[in-house]
Amino acid sequence: MPNKTHDSDVAFIKALAEVLNDNELTELAVKRDYGENDSLNVKVSRRQETVAQVSAPAPAVTQAAPAAAPAAPAAAPAESAPVEDPASHPGAVTSPMVGTVYMQAEPGAPSFVSVGDKVAEGDTLLIVEAMKTMNHIPAPRGGTVKRILVEDGAAVEYGAPLMIIE
Repeated sequence: MPNKTHDSDVAFIKALAEVLNDNELTELAVKRDYGENDSLNVKVSRRQETVAQVSAPAPAVTQAAPAAAPAAPAAAPAESAPVEDPASHPGAVTSPMVGTVYMQAEPGAPSFVSVGDKVAEGDTLLIVEAMKTMNHIPAPRGGTVKRILVEDGAAVEYGAPLMIIE
């Protein structure tokens, strides 16, 4: 029964699109197994705009057959990088994983760093929780924290800029 329609699939896909938007993610892929030879593969993604965001782009939803491989992401056209792109800054500290950012060791504790703080190489800047594991993110070099680009409790993707150290 691989062609069987599940009434909950539409609601499930809409819920995934909401998770994508609420957590500022660019892509989310899920496989839902219903039984032998009956599953749903869903990949929800949205385009990244490099211009100022006036409104959030609508998510695109695709549904693939169980035996089909996920669709490859479309290559982004070559566009000029914005002048203030934090990820291209030479002092950018990027996330080594997908997870949730915590600016302090526990609720109510002081933040590891604030804008203007001097840090040494190896000092903990923040924590990224991934799969219930708290990963301390160390300073890759010494310097002064110029900008913090994430908020406490925010979801981050691999390679997302976290802060600028100069």
